[in-house]
Amino acid sequence: MAANKTSKIGLTGKILIGMGAGITLGLVLRILFPESTFVSDYITNGFLHVIGTIFISSLKMLVVPLVFISLVCGTSSLSEPSKLGRLGGKTLAFYLFTTAVALTLAILAAVLVHPGSASMATENMEYSVKAAPSLSEVLISIVPTNPMQAMSEGNMLQIIIFAVIFGFAVSHIGERGKRVAALFDDLNEVIMRVVTLIMQLAPYGVFALMGKLTLTLGLDTLGSVIKYFALVLTVLLIHAFLVYPTLLKAFSGLNPLIFIRKMRDVQLFAFSTASSNATLPVTMEAAEHRLGADNKVASFTLPLGATINMDGTAIMQGVATVFIAQVFGIELTITDYAAVVVTATLASIGTAGVPGVGLIMLAMVLNQVGLPVEGISLIIGVDRMLDMVRTAVNVTGDAVATVIIAKSEGSLNEAVYLDPKAGKTSGSFDAEVHRTL
Repeated sequence: MAANKTSKIGLTGKILIGMGAGITLGLVLRILFPESTFVSDYITNGFLHVIGTIFISSLKMLVVPLVFISLVCGTSSLSEPSKLGRLGGKTLAFYLFTTAVALTLAILAAVLVHPGSASMATENMEYSVKAAPSLSEVLISIVPTNPMQAMSEGNMLQIIIFAVIFGFAVSHIGERGKRVAALFDDLNEVIMRVVTLIMQLAPYGVFALMGKLTLTLGLDTLGSVIKYFALVLTVLLIHAFLVYPTLLKAFSGLNPLIFIRKMRDVQLFAFSTASSNATLPVTMEAAEHRLGADNKVASFTLPLGATINMDGTAIMQGVATVFIAQVFGIELTITDYAAVVVTATLASIGTAGVPGVGLIMLAMVLNQVGLPVEGISLIIGVDRMLDMVRTAVNVTGDAVATVIIAKSEGSLNEAVYLDPKAGKTSGSFDAEVHRTL
């Protein structure tokens, strides 16, 4: 009887259980053994680190083959150049638009709430950051000189460009191209089955990640920046659960509540991994099997979104820029605010979807408006927590764009979108794993 009840727990429930168990373990160990070397060496940096890293590595292992194979499949099915250009134009325009909206919303909120105080500034603030590439360097580096090197290094924009060109060529060489396209369709099925198998690790991986985070997070830094933290979190939630649903309803006419319900698993994965790229396999499965987007659209919009759609990061940058300016007593003009919006929006192109990259982008924005980069040290203590939330926002935006664009292209199966059981039967992780086992 107990076994039957356990088997009925869905993926979301299992992940939540793992997340709760990990947080509980971390809190208990922090309270009982606050300075324990054994806990630090063998549990935090030992057991939990190993399990969490294996889970993240297993997801990242799939990203490059998944993106390349899916994009080749999607692009090769678009035989007309106008379709590819239209799809790319819509996707890029939507992502840049929502990023600009996110930044504007964040800046307005920060100006109105005024989270920064000059009393927080100290003389010994230090923060070193990698030099951010210039816009010209970003544009030049989009085209790969060595596609194999791009794949080995996980350079997503270069992989996307090569896959699009490769898929376009496949669609224009007649019968030989059809045979190659059929091979990639088969490979796509194989890689999605691998995703299904990897999902068996999900609850355990989330347990380890949350346990380690709870044990290592410097909670003492939260007090001094609680207003900043609360403001960023509030704007992130507004963007995810008000702006995105509004855009979805306005451009597609679909029920946003259905979308939010079907995206819970993806958002939990994004929250626990803090990486859009690592979450990409889960986002792809949800978009196709739960939301009804055709592969030829999802395989293009989602990898591109994981690379350039950084709305959550943009919100952090907008609030953080105003916050740091207020701490140092620097007045920003309308021109400065406009520069922040433009710089951060363009900087999102080519930024890797990995944990912590938002701080590098923030340094670029601060330099653009003449603010001290050292101010980043004020917020770095809570950035990891916010990074997890903004990653969930980013993948939500990717999925919203996919649904809207698929609907506009006539490539959305609305029956699947409206079906509450879609993605929980033959196409679901749970069902696939059950059959595999």
